Amino acid sequence: MLEVKQINQYYGGSHILRDVTLQAPVGECSVVLGRNGVGKTTLLKCLMGILPIKSGQILLDGDDITKLSPEQRVHRGLAYVPQGRDIFSTLTVEENILIGMAKFSGSKARHVPAHLYEIFPVLEEMKHRRGGDLSGGQQQQLAIARALASQPRVLILDEPTEGIQPSIIKDIGKVIERLVSAGEMSIVLVEQFYDFAEELADNYTVMSRGKVIAQGPGYEMTDKGIQDLVAI
Repeated sequence: MLEVKQINQYYGGSHILRDVTLQAPVGECSVVLGRNGVGKTTLLKCLMGILPIKSGQILLDGDDITKLSPEQRVHRGLAYVPQGRDIFSTLTVEENILIGMAKFSGSKARHVPAHLYEIFPVLEEMKHRRGGDLSGGQQQQLAIARALASQPRVLILDEPTEGIQPSIIKDIGKVIERLVSAGEMSIVLVEQFYDFAEELADNYTVMSRGKVIAQGPGYEMTDKGIQDLVAI
């Protein structure tokens, strides 16, 4: 389980994250919601060590990973799909996925696991194409496959539906449901598309101005009026 305990982060003199606390249990999709600019992406970058936190703790299965580098966190089991995907446009689909396996050694790092192509069959069809030749939806699937290639214990997704056609959004939702039902990892999902988030959420956290203003189990989101809190 990933645990975030009262973390704080600043940009210059601006207090961006204010005592943010949340938990992401194994076998659950933990959704983080909020309007643009409330600190959601900053939170994810802090989880990955891309931004150091000023105070607080980040724990993975009870171990303090607060001071670990991004590379060390990847080796410990965190994987991150950033907003905008950040695939390598001149590399092939297969090469992009293999980059996600860099933490492994030997033959294990040289072959794409068959189950990734089973999850994303379109990527097998296009494995020799350059990443830049894929549609936005296909690139998003590639970015998720690359993250899954590292066999993460925590998968962190930053707005995976952004700019994606509805059919691919449904496919991505099915993949997340499949990963959750396997019960082998925690999923942290930042999402602007409320209906998508509500459908997947086992638990939710709502942020406003860098603070957590609401938390609870996913099934209560409708009754609690969470959509009104995050409406843009």
